[in-house]
Amino acid sequence: MTETARYSLAQRLLHWLIAILAIPALGVGLTLGWLGFEGARDSFGSDVTNALYAGHKTVGVLLLVLMTLRLIVRLVRGTPPPAPTLTPFERIASRAVHDLLYLILLALPIVGWLATAAGGYPVQFFAWTLPGLIAKDPALSETLFQLHGALGWVLLALLALHIAGALMHWLIKRDGVMRRMSLLS
Repeated sequence: MTETARYSLAQRLLHWLIAILAIPALGVGLTLGWLGFEGARDSFGSDVTNALYAGHKTVGVLLLVLMTLRLIVRLVRGTPPPAPTLTPFERIASRAVHDLLYLILLALPIVGWLATAAGGYPVQFFAWTLPGLIAKDPALSETLFQLHGALGWVLLALLALHIAGALMHWLIKRDGVMRRMSLLS
């Protein structure tokens, strides 16, 4: 596969950095959503629960920044053309999954930030507290947290499709598609 058929180094680095952050954030978020604050506190203790929430918020803000940067790089650099080995269905599925991943990975942290602010909770980014962006509104907070949780499940499904597609190209088709996003030469 030629160098022009690959994503730029910046795109590949952002892809893998976002993956390294998003997968554990998704796991923590789904766990906290499933258990709720009280359930998490009962299971893990107050200190660990507070650290999980603070870390989840920090990673969410990082993901928002990185996804915004990734979108800008994509708009400036473009993407390589689809691999010639893709079937028409694979091209459509790949485009749909990638576009939805971008949308969800941008929407999830924004909705989480708004839900947190509307709940009157601090929006944490490492040791800093960020502005809430909206006023406290418990009913809106509940709705936004439900949306945030639903988006998390959608992200999980999209990641499963994305990873399954990547594994199919790498292990079954062996068509070089995986090299487009590889950090190795």
